[in-house]
Amino acid sequence: MTSPTSQLSATGVSIWLDDLSRERITSGNLQELIDTRDVVGVTTNPTIFAGALSNGASYADQVAELALAGSNVDDAIITITTDDVRDACDVFRPVYDATNGVDGRVSIEVSPDLANDTEGTIAQAKELWATVDRPNAHVKIPATLAGLPAITEAIGSGISVNVTLIFSLERYAAVIDAYLAGLEQAKAAGHDLSQIHSVASFFVSRVDSEVDKRLKAVGTDDATALLSKAGVANARLAFELFERKFAEQRATELVEAGANVQRPLWASTGVKDPSLPDTLYVTELAASGTVNTMPEKTLEATFDHAVVAGDAVTGAYADAHAVIDGLAAVGVDFADVTKVLETEGVEKFITSWQELKQTVQDALSSAE
Repeated sequence: MTSPTSQLSATGVSIWLDDLSRERITSGNLQELIDTRDVVGVTTNPTIFAGALSNGASYADQVAELALAGSNVDDAIITITTDDVRDACDVFRPVYDATNGVDGRVSIEVSPDLANDTEGTIAQAKELWATVDRPNAHVKIPATLAGLPAITEAIGSGISVNVTLIFSLERYAAVIDAYLAGLEQAKAAGHDLSQIHSVASFFVSRVDSEVDKRLKAVGTDDATALLSKAGVANARLAFELFERKFAEQRATELVEAGANVQRPLWASTGVKDPSLPDTLYVTELAASGTVNTMPEKTLEATFDHAVVAGDAVTGAYADAHAVIDGLAAVGVDFADVTKVLETEGVEKFITSWQELKQTVQDALSSAE
């Protein structure tokens, strides 16, 4: 009998772990998750690295070396995080080779305080890509307005990109356009398009958290009936948009020239409401050609008891549209929801980044 994670993989979903630490790499746990949980990639962010560093004795020797060398906190963070990502890339290299570069991917994020700085984002994306120096890395760039031209420039330079913090369909359409523009630039520059990969990270649970708060404030029966439905509906409509955009001539011509489609990735898939099934954002968003990046708790719940019933997305577009229309009917401004979430998302990562800097600064100071 196959496990639910194997069934999910057979459906065409790539399972990525939303967590990374040096301990996970050196203990063999990462390899174990590849072998036993069908994990084929890893995503990181400042929150994850802040947690890893604050709890990780395995970083002590390197921090001591960096302190001795007189490294400042920003350089130390780049060194520590790129070392982890490079090592994780090496662990995933057989997966990368076996999937022709589609999976076996490890993501590293540009500094969140660059979210509104196009040129700064471009410069750091190039620095991270060169420093990690592995073909199976992904550089994470947020889908802010300033991030869009940075995505195009990075893709155009041959860098594989994980576009993060996408909440609205309007912004997602702009992300796809930024990716296609980057491919056009890469093609003109003579890059091998087949070597450039990208995913578009669409956030799910945070949408429900914000929408449900507003629905509860409305309090009517019609509003209550929509609780915990917006996140899945919004993601399903993102997949509908993905299918439509990549069927258009601009995209199909690039794919015919060797380019890869930019796969939708479901992020923020840990269920925050304890009354909901803990695998909701996995089973309800299963569709071939997607990535689901899961915190370990969600991964283990999926392995243990998820009921995978195949594609849950492509036949559900009408229902998804009805949910979003229903929100408008009860007075929930979904455009405002996604605007608030993007602003909050950037702020949360900046806060985590500051915590990471403080953690590293404290470690450098105590190692001196």
